[in-house]
Amino acid sequence: MGTRLKVLRAFKALHRTRMAVFKEDDAALTAARLKINEEFRKNKDETSEENIQKMIKMGSDVEIILRQSVLQMEHVGEKKLLLRPRESLLLENVPYCDQPRTKS
Repeated sequence: MGTRLKVLRAFKALHRTRMAVFKEDDAALTAARLKINEEFRKNKDETSEENIQKMIKMGSDVEIILRQSVLQMEHVGEKKLLLRPRESLLLENVPYCDQPRTKS
Protein backbone atom coordinates (compact mmCIF):
# COMPACT_ATOMS: atom_id res chain seq x y z
CA MET A 1 0.00 0.00 0.00
CA GLY A 2 1.28 3.46 -0.87
CA THR A 3 2.49 5.87 1.77
CA ARG A 4 -0.01 8.52 0.72
CA LEU A 5 -2.86 6.06 1.24
CA LYS A 6 -1.55 5.08 4.68
CA VAL A 7 -1.34 8.73 5.73
CA LEU A 8 -4.88 9.37 4.51
CA ARG A 9 -6.12 6.26 6.33
CA ALA A 10 -4.51 7.44 9.60
CA PHE A 11 -6.00 10.92 9.13
CA LYS A 12 -9.50 9.54 8.59
CA ALA A 13 -9.20 7.10 11.50
CA LEU A 14 -8.23 9.93 13.86
CA HIS A 15 -11.21 12.00 12.74
CA ARG A 16 -13.64 9.07 13.09
CA THR A 17 -12.33 8.37 16.58
CA ARG A 18 -12.60 12.06 17.45
CA MET A 19 -16.26 12.02 16.41
CA ALA A 20 -17.00 8.97 18.58
CA VAL A 21 -14.95 9.97 21.64
CA PHE A 22 -16.08 13.60 21.90
CA LYS A 23 -19.67 13.04 20.77
CA GLU A 24 -21.97 15.93 21.76
CA ASP A 25 -19.05 18.03 23.05
CA ASP A 26 -18.68 20.79 20.48
CA ALA A 27 -15.68 22.47 22.13
CA ALA A 28 -13.69 19.22 22.33
CA LEU A 29 -14.71 18.20 18.80
CA THR A 30 -13.50 21.51 17.41
CA ALA A 31 -10.25 21.50 19.41
CA ALA A 32 -9.45 17.92 18.35
CA ARG A 33 -10.25 18.67 14.69
CA LEU A 34 -8.01 21.72 14.71
CA LYS A 35 -5.14 19.83 16.37
CA ILE A 36 -5.35 16.86 13.98
CA ASN A 37 -5.47 19.12 10.94
CA GLU A 38 -2.63 21.30 12.28
CA GLU A 39 -0.32 18.33 12.85
CA PHE A 40 -0.97 16.85 9.42
CA ARG A 41 -0.49 20.23 7.70
CA LYS A 42 2.70 20.87 9.65
CA ASN A 43 4.21 17.64 8.30
CA LYS A 44 2.73 17.62 4.78
CA ASP A 45 6.07 18.38 3.12
CA GLU A 46 7.93 15.52 4.86
CA THR A 47 9.75 13.35 2.30
CA SER A 48 11.68 10.90 4.48
CA GLU A 49 9.93 7.54 4.29
CA GLU A 50 11.26 6.58 7.72
CA ASN A 51 9.90 9.73 9.37
CA ILE A 52 6.56 9.33 7.62
CA GLN A 53 6.25 5.75 8.92
CA LYS A 54 7.06 6.96 12.46
CA MET A 55 4.38 9.65 12.22
CA ILE A 56 1.81 7.16 10.89
CA LYS A 57 2.64 4.86 13.83
CA MET A 58 2.28 7.77 16.26
CA GLY A 59 -1.08 8.69 14.73
CA SER A 60 -2.40 5.15 15.06
CA ASP A 61 -1.13 4.97 18.66
CA VAL A 62 -2.92 8.23 19.49
CA GLU A 63 -6.09 6.90 17.89
CA ILE A 64 -5.94 3.74 20.03
CA ILE A 65 -5.31 5.73 23.22
CA LEU A 66 -8.24 8.05 22.47
CA ARG A 67 -10.53 5.12 21.73
CA GLN A 68 -9.55 3.07 24.79
CA SER A 69 -8.76 5.64 27.48
CA VAL A 70 -10.86 8.78 27.12
CA LEU A 71 -14.15 9.08 29.00
CA GLN A 72 -16.67 11.89 28.77
CA MET A 73 -17.88 13.58 31.92
CA GLU A 74 -20.01 16.65 32.46
CA HIS A 75 -20.78 18.80 35.46
CA VAL A 76 -24.37 18.31 36.67
CA GLY A 77 -24.02 20.03 40.01
CA GLU A 78 -21.53 21.87 42.15
CA LYS A 79 -19.82 18.68 43.27
CA LYS A 80 -21.28 16.13 40.84
CA LEU A 81 -20.08 14.77 37.54
CA LEU A 82 -22.04 12.61 35.12
CA LEU A 83 -19.98 9.89 33.48
CA ARG A 84 -20.98 9.06 29.91
CA PRO A 85 -18.95 5.98 28.87
CA ARG A 86 -19.13 4.73 25.30
CA GLU A 87 -20.61 1.29 24.71
CA SER A 88 -17.21 -0.06 23.65
CA LEU A 89 -15.71 0.77 27.07
CA LEU A 90 -18.32 -1.09 29.11
CA LEU A 91 -17.41 -4.57 30.24
CA GLU A 92 -19.76 -7.39 31.03
CA ASN A 93 -20.13 -7.73 34.78
CA VAL A 94 -19.44 -11.37 35.56
CA PRO A 95 -19.58 -12.36 39.26
CA TYR A 96 -16.50 -13.96 40.76
CA CYS A 97 -16.70 -17.69 41.49
CA ASP A 98 -14.22 -19.57 43.71
CA GLN A 99 -14.86 -22.92 42.07
CA PRO A 100 -14.06 -23.51 38.45
CA ARG A 101 -16.96 -24.19 36.15
CA THR A 102 -17.55 -27.75 35.09
CA LYS A 103 -17.83 -28.41 31.40
CA SER A 104 -21.10 -29.98 30.38
